Amino acid sequence: MTEPEPSTTPPRIHLSPPDVTDVERKLLLEAFDSNWVAPAGPDLDAFEARCAELVGVRHAVALSSGTAALHLALIAAGVRRGDTVLVPSFTFAATANAVMYLGARPVFLDSTPDSWNVDPQIVADELRGRAVRGHLPRAVVAVDMYGQCADYQPIVEACDRYGVPLVEDAAEALGATYRGRPAGSFGLAGVLSFNGNKIVTTGGGGMLVTDDGSVAEQVRYLSTQAREPVPHYEHRTVGYNYRLSNLLAAVGRGQLQRLPRLIEARRATFEHYRAALGDLPGIRFLPVAAYGVPNWWLTCLLIEKDDFGVDRDDVLGALRDANIEGRPTWKPMHLQPAFRDCVMRGGPVAAGLFHRGLCLPSGSALTAHDRDRVVAAVRGAATGKRG
Repeated sequence: MTEPEPSTTPPRIHLSPPDVTDVERKLLLEAFDSNWVAPAGPDLDAFEARCAELVGVRHAVALSSGTAALHLALIAAGVRRGDTVLVPSFTFAATANAVMYLGARPVFLDSTPDSWNVDPQIVADELRGRAVRGHLPRAVVAVDMYGQCADYQPIVEACDRYGVPLVEDAAEALGATYRGRPAGSFGLAGVLSFNGNKIVTTGGGGMLVTDDGSVAEQVRYLSTQAREPVPHYEHRTVGYNYRLSNLLAAVGRGQLQRLPRLIEARRATFEHYRAALGDLPGIRFLPVAAYGVPNWWLTCLLIEKDDFGVDRDDVLGALRDANIEGRPTWKPMHLQPAFRDCVMRGGPVAAGLFHRGLCLPSGSALTAHDRDRVVAAVRGAATGKRG
């Protein structure tokens, strides 16, 4: 009987897989052995305290997802059915979905090519125009794209001028800074995500961070089914089952201990790709804004077909042939069928970022060999040498 021939397919390189070690395993097992399994316990308290410290705010509430945190942040901002909320178009759907959960309507805003984040001038212009018409939005949501903060100084100034609450969707940006101030610390509340692909993961989960004690209290109350503090189950309002478990918080504590190393690993990957691919015509990396330091969550670039020779989808095909996961940049919300009836201000920048943009593997456990495989696949796409 002949032996089967060994597979010639190289190992899969994923876009942004979890990176966990014995640090997280030890804390998880300690929580398990202590029998603190329910959504309460000392690891949950410690995880919240450490996140609040890292973000530089007074309060943090650990939740089941970043989307849950967005939902509750908008409730805290006073968003109700029939309201409007300004939202970047170039973002993940969760940002807009949370608005729709409340029966409100997102008004989508275009991005700036300088950082791929929402354009502060469009935010200011939209607030000014709506103030004149007497129809201010109930809230503004800014998103920190791919680990880089939005330009908060003009956004905060515009929101303060018209008395409109700001919510910072920092789901992708834990560890980044804006003018020395941590991502997540702007506005009424910030939102973090610990989904499996984020720079810090609990396998799933999120966090609302805020300086406002009344917001934290409201969010904590709503996230535990809005149960009143009496011996029986008493509910005066509709709540949600949004609390993070103590076990997952234990994993998060271990991840936070390693956050500086996780950020440095992703920064090194960005620098490697830029050095190895930056000489190719038609490739432009996501610009790093001078006002802050990103957490380098994902390395993203634009492919200019006229100069590079092939388009973004051809490069993704070359990566796929090499068993490497790549991904298009976010498809803007105003191009999504679910939001076809929503208002859009601008749009060409966000649409161009989607049609030409792609994300390269950026996980913190990437090896030098992994990076070289990615580089070879991208360069091979330009020369027609795929696979």
